[in-house]
Amino acid sequence: MQIPSSMTVVEISTYGGPEVLKPTTAPVPDPGPGQILIRIAYAGVNRPDALQRAGNYAPPADASPLPGLEASGHVAAVGDGVTRWSVGDAVTALLPGGGYAEYAVTDATHALPVPDGMSMDRAAALCETFFTVWTNVFMRGGLQAGEKFLVHGGSSGIGTTAIQLAKLHEARVFATAGSAEKCAACDRLGAEATFNYHETDFVEAMKAEGGADLILDMVGGSYIPRNLDALANDGRLVQIAFLEGPVVELNMTQIMTRRLTITGSTLRPQSQAAKAAIARALESEVWPHLASGAIGPVMDSAFELADAAKAHTRMEGSTHIGKIMLKVT
Repeated sequence: MQIPSSMTVVEISTYGGPEVLKPTTAPVPDPGPGQILIRIAYAGVNRPDALQRAGNYAPPADASPLPGLEASGHVAAVGDGVTRWSVGDAVTALLPGGGYAEYAVTDATHALPVPDGMSMDRAAALCETFFTVWTNVFMRGGLQAGEKFLVHGGSSGIGTTAIQLAKLHEARVFATAGSAEKCAACDRLGAEATFNYHETDFVEAMKAEGGADLILDMVGGSYIPRNLDALANDGRLVQIAFLEGPVVELNMTQIMTRRLTITGSTLRPQSQAAKAAIARALESEVWPHLASGAIGPVMDSAFELADAAKAHTRMEGSTHIGKIMLKVT
């Protein structure tokens, strides 16, 4: 594969709103030992990209400063010690950064084969959400068949993934969303009930069901004490983001008396080995269901790479259902 010396990228020109995302050129990176270079076809747009753009989510010191945490494409080059992948292989990958570009490098163990029959745009929508959901709902949250699972933001990329995986594992799935259209989308994916948070108190709704065994939350703020109220005894709250803020006053007594668990994680700072372990679990437990079509990413829209600012505007407008993508090549 012919690799140019420079490429088109979208950089964060300064911290701020979507308008600070600017197309420019940069050198094509070289894959280091254990890494692969991917010629990107599509890149996913995710909330952490917007946080980084605003100056609130710094990339690791050894990662690209460009936004973009997932992509699909073809292997363009391999670093020393890489044996699984060859030039030309179609992959979808979790990236440490750098996805808003024509080429990006990532650890070879963080790439997965494109599921059979899946298009490149849909393949690019997999890794950030599936890694996050698998880690937090199943590895940390320990969701089991028959348990009651509530996911906030059910129509988001995370939410649509969580609903499908929880349903696949025979949990009873509930969700919150902000419009009738979004609620209907969650129901179609397998939610037993979806609560429009403008109209329904999810705490009372879940109490009527006996309480949630597990809640996946990305809102934080005022939702945190309400989530605790909505849990059943021995329930677990898993926090993955704080759209409403991370600081809250809590009465911790019910955590003790009702044996509640609060946990959470963020994906990007985890070790290379931890991310590789998640990838192996996904390939074994989830990828066959993607290949069969039993589950799949919910797609909202796609923008050209140069229009990354428009993609961020759509994401932050919160009118989308599912994943927003950038078409790179």
